[in-house]
Amino acid sequence: MHTENKPYKIGPIELAPSIQPHHAWTFFYAAFFSIGMITFLSIGQTYILNVHLGIPEKEQGTISGNLVVWTELIALLLFIPAGIFMDRIGRRPMYVAGFLLIGLTYVLYPFAGSVTDLFLYRIIYAFGMVAVTGALSTVLVDYPAERSRGKMVALIGLLNGLGIVITNQFFGSLPAILVKQGLSDIEAGIATHAGVAIIATSAAIVCAGGLQKGVPFKEKKRPRLRELFTTGLTAARNPRILLSYSAAFIARGDQSINGTFISLWGMNAGIAMGMSYDDAFWKGTLIFIITQVAALIWAPLAGPFIDRINRVSALAVCMFLAMLGNLSVLLLDTPFDSIGYAVFIFMGIGQISVFLGAQSLIGQEAPSGKRGSILGTFNISGAIGILIIAKAGGNLFDSMSPHAPFVIVGSINALLMLFSIYVRIKAPHKLETSPDSA
Repeated sequence: MHTENKPYKIGPIELAPSIQPHHAWTFFYAAFFSIGMITFLSIGQTYILNVHLGIPEKEQGTISGNLVVWTELIALLLFIPAGIFMDRIGRRPMYVAGFLLIGLTYVLYPFAGSVTDLFLYRIIYAFGMVAVTGALSTVLVDYPAERSRGKMVALIGLLNGLGIVITNQFFGSLPAILVKQGLSDIEAGIATHAGVAIIATSAAIVCAGGLQKGVPFKEKKRPRLRELFTTGLTAARNPRILLSYSAAFIARGDQSINGTFISLWGMNAGIAMGMSYDDAFWKGTLIFIITQVAALIWAPLAGPFIDRINRVSALAVCMFLAMLGNLSVLLLDTPFDSIGYAVFIFMGIGQISVFLGAQSLIGQEAPSGKRGSILGTFNISGAIGILIIAKAGGNLFDSMSPHAPFVIVGSINALLMLFSIYVRIKAPHKLETSPDSA
């Protein structure tokens, strides 16, 4: 039985004092679709470049990388203002607006007449992506009690991964199904993207009705705008927050980078093997889905682990796993090699581990009244990571090897593993609410 002073629980997850179960259930629904709606654009873009625009294969890596870079340049300008808005007007309006803008992007994307049009539509997408990812990260910090933070982060990671798998599997296979039903390749692309737009709009409606109103702190505690603007940078004096920002450089970018280059590598390899565009698109999407299935299976195991030990130590372990996963692509000549599935499974494990470790650490360290701003800086670091990796990786994907983007990420994972160990030694922190921390 629930009493007024006792927090609500959903299974083993204890909620923060102001959060009711329907708020959490709405957030779970939103989390299921958040990253899936974001990542499918890169996967669908592979279809647009090949079928709708007829871009030569040797140019697609650079174009794909440049589109990601353009998106992240815009995002860099928006994350801090978005964080301030969330701290002033609440998380719910940002989540709703983000889903609506992403839906609009999917309506427009298949009607692009040139690569320039894709760049224009990416502006709308960048606004939506910033709103959705910023709200996702901030609500994820708001809703759990501290003792259940790792479990909540693991559950959201699981829902993110499940949403990616289901949405990308369904919509990734849809063009081939529609073509077999008599639609042209271009008509199939338009219908597929329209379906994603409908899902995004539905998610906006659910968020509008079920997320908590306002902000999770009282009016009298609201920080001034100037303080909110500088909070993210000054918070980096805390070495654990600085480590969180460094981890975000990779954590938020992994899914975007993998969604762009795994599917592109798979589709191009499939075409080189003589597959049709639709079948090659599905094969490329499938290997990306394998990474996400591995991630969602791993997430429930990683969450309790993160709750039981020091979160800096946990992040070091997560970085080690991600390093092994990304560098293991060097074992492959093509993504369809016999050990390819094992490589992509391990890559998914590393990807979700870093996301969970980084999100748990920043959630532990960010004070409640300034979370939007600190999470804005956290996401800016992720945007910078995507920008650099996408630009360098996209160019090297075309000029050197499709392995390049993953090797870059794996090398950064290795450096951040060492940084995590350094912070653990120099700035140890032990959760008072977790007696098992070590």
